[in-house]
This record gives sequence, C-alpha cells and structure tokens, in this order.
Amino acid sequence: MNQLNLDDVVTFVELNIGDFHQRRLDSLRKLKLSTILKRKNPYLFKAKNLLTAQDLVKLLMDSHLSSQEETIFGEFLEKLAIHINSKVFNGRKSSAEGIDLEFERDNIYYIVAIKSGPNWGNSSQIKRMIDNFKKAQRILRTSMGLSIVRPINGCCYGQEQLVDKGDYNKLCGQDFWGFISNNDELYIDIIEPLGYKAHERNKNFIEEYNKIINIFTKQFIDDFCEEGLIDWGKLVKFNSGRKVS
Repeated sequence: MNQLNLDDVVTFVELNIGDFHQRRLDSLRKLKLSTILKRKNPYLFKAKNLLTAQDLVKLLMDSHLSSQEETIFGEFLEKLAIHINSKVFNGRKSSAEGIDLEFERDNIYYIVAIKSGPNWGNSSQIKRMIDNFKKAQRILRTSMGLSIVRPINGCCYGQEQLVDKGDYNKLCGQDFWGFISNNDELYIDIIEPLGYKAHERNKNFIEEYNKIINIFTKQFIDDFCEEGLIDWGKLVKFNSGRKVS
C-alpha cells in the first residue's frame, strides 16, 4: 500500500475534468427537439399546467440534461476512483463484465462495481450486478487461485446504513472513497479540484443552452401551437400515437 498524494489527485482532476464539460456541451449541441419530445411524458406536462412554449421546452431540456450530466459525470468519477486506487493499492480497471475495479487490500481481493449514488437501480439491475459478481468470483478463483474474492458496490455519493447486503457489501460516500484510498477525508478533499475552470466552462455552456432554448421554442411554436396556444392533442399524438407502418 502507498500513501495517497493529493497533489496527484488534483492534477488528474484538472487534466480530465475538461472532458466532462466538453461532453455535456457536445451532448447539448447534438440534441434535437423531436428526440426529447418523444422521450418525455406529455401527460405530466399537461398536469403541471404548463401554458407557454418556452416553459415547456425549458422543462424538457432541463430534465434531459440532468439525466445526461449524471451519466457523464458518473463516468468521470469512476475514472477518478480507479486512478486513485491504482496509486494506493495498485488497483486496475477490471475486464470482467459489470465490474469496474479490482484490487487487493489486507490479503483480500476486491471486485468493485462503481455507481454514482446509492439509488441507482431497480431489482432487475441489482440482480444483474449480483450475477456479474458471482461470475467474476468464479473466474478469479479459478484463474488466479484466489480463496477470498469480496464484491463491493461502491457509490460515489450518498449514505448507506446497511453495508452488508448478503451477496455483496455496499459502500457510499465517505465510506467508499476511504475504502479505495485509505484516506477517510478524501470525499471532502476532492470537492475543491472539481471546480477547476468551472465558471469559464459553464459560461460557454449557458450561452449555448440559451441559444438552443430559443431555437427549440420557435420550432415548438411552429409545430405544436395554434393561435399562440399549445395544441396538446397534436403533441400527444406526436409522442404516443400509433406508428403507421
């Protein structure tokens, strides 16, 4: 085990956080109004009494972008966690299906599935993770002769009172970052570097965001408004009407 060098963590974040900002900007630029109109629930928007095209478009955009950003940033945090663990415990990115990180600590071999937060999946997704854990355990015990292979569901933020889930342990927030780094305060230490050039990059994003809001609002008015009012029947038909073969 090696001591974690926080300067190395800061350097890694500063070199890689730009990719998160660029990917969210690219995702915004590629977005099409028809795409988000197809994916979102028009009945919900009617129930919320949305009356203007811009309010509806903005809600659609914000809902879509929030989901996209969570995914993109989760992938960045996964890379950060693997990098940190590689410096402390010589861990590595796993090639096993559904497993993100492998490393040895205190004579125990750990396989880790990294998720953003604690409420990440339904029962089917959790069952798939457990199946992946069991498959990886069998392979590692056979190929590497390991007697103890312990599965961990690591979550980058949040809290979890019940750690032992039977088939695996679940570590969240401080417990997860401390586990992979042997530094119990790392979950706080990493927050400041994540803001590297955030103001500058968010300024570019907001400019593009406002531009697309205006473009989509005009498109929505042209396609789904009649005499200045939202034509809900036309919108629902576009979203949920039977496809003609």
